[in-house]
Amino acid sequence: MKPMDEGHFAILRRHMVELIAIYGDLMSEEIGRATFDERVLAAMMRVPRHRFVPAPLVPLAYQDAPLPIGFDKTISQPFICALMADLLAPERAHAVLEVGTGLGYQAAILAELVDRVWSVEVVEELATEAASRLRELGYTNVTLRIGDGSRGWAEHAPYDRILVTAAAEAPPAALIGQLRPGGRMVMPIGPPDGQQLTVVDKTASGEVRARPVLPVRFTLLETVI
Repeated sequence: MKPMDEGHFAILRRHMVELIAIYGDLMSEEIGRATFDERVLAAMMRVPRHRFVPAPLVPLAYQDAPLPIGFDKTISQPFICALMADLLAPERAHAVLEVGTGLGYQAAILAELVDRVWSVEVVEELATEAASRLRELGYTNVTLRIGDGSRGWAEHAPYDRILVTAAAEAPPAALIGQLRPGGRMVMPIGPPDGQQLTVVDKTASGEVRARPVLPVRFTLLETVI
């Protein structure tokens, strides 16, 4: 059988986005809105997910499922990637911090939506691969750093939005501190058997309010001592 080409991938990507929209409609009560932001769906349509998975898994790239990327990490299922971006409510002028780059897929989605993305990855090999893949696809508005994502990236704070692709039992204090008043963070929060994808809003006065959205299962946020 001949290998799939970009035309095949484009069809699969369109079907993936259509499925995301259906799931969004079915889960509208949990999510709190009837439809995804069209900008988010358009970004999901543009970003070639098959360029952000290990080569043996390319044929599976557009299934709505997480896939292993090595080092006990995964690329999240497309629906969750879209949901996290949608809940973040990014605006074009926003500066966004991403914690947990992986191979760069979610960073690419964010780069389609905002002017500047700062992303931190604890695994050096993944960060190196992500930088290469993002560069090859022309995402010049993403800057990567290897390090402990729970500490954020203080040099570029404050951030309008923070997206964390790994779970912690509570929002890391450093990330709350680097979130601009009026800003928002989206991350999975809770124990391993009780994680909830959560929207964390920081009011203009600095008060922090958390709203659980739905149960999820993410790898744990690694910290470096």
